[in-house]
Amino acid sequence: METGSAAGAETTGTEPVWTGLPPGLLRMRRLLLVVWLGLLALALGVLLGLLAGPVWAAFALLPLAVLAWGWVLLGRNWRSWRYAERADDLLITRGVLWREETVVPYGRMQLVEVTSGPVERHFGLASVQLHTAAAATDATIPGLDPAEAERLRDRLTELGEARSAGL
Repeated sequence: METGSAAGAETTGTEPVWTGLPPGLLRMRRLLLVVWLGLLALALGVLLGLLAGPVWAAFALLPLAVLAWGWVLLGRNWRSWRYAERADDLLITRGVLWREETVVPYGRMQLVEVTSGPVERHFGLASVQLHTAAAATDATIPGLDPAEAERLRDRLTELGEARSAGL
């Protein structure tokens, strides 16, 4: 659902150029879903089969049904995340049922950091976290390519310093 290039930052008209999240984030989240719910279904099936009989072991199919439902929901959630760099602020939008759009003015940014936990590093992903004076406008862009996360951090820091110097 990417409508702009990852490096193509600014808008040329009134409509922002949106950038979607890379598919690696969706792959990571779906793999974690399969691993955890698959292990739960296996453990539940074995325990119920041994303790209550083979008919009760059919309840192990419940985590597999949740897995199928979660697979679809993760895809919808992943497609809903986008961000756009504009001249004076950064837009982040997300959400399927409840849409949420966060506008972070460059001049209000106090700290921009790139984080990557062990699972994210394994999948070659990083997150950009933005901190402002008002905690309500703190924002995160998850699952970016590390090079894009660093580029975004450097660009946002540069723009933030330029805008705050003009205050």
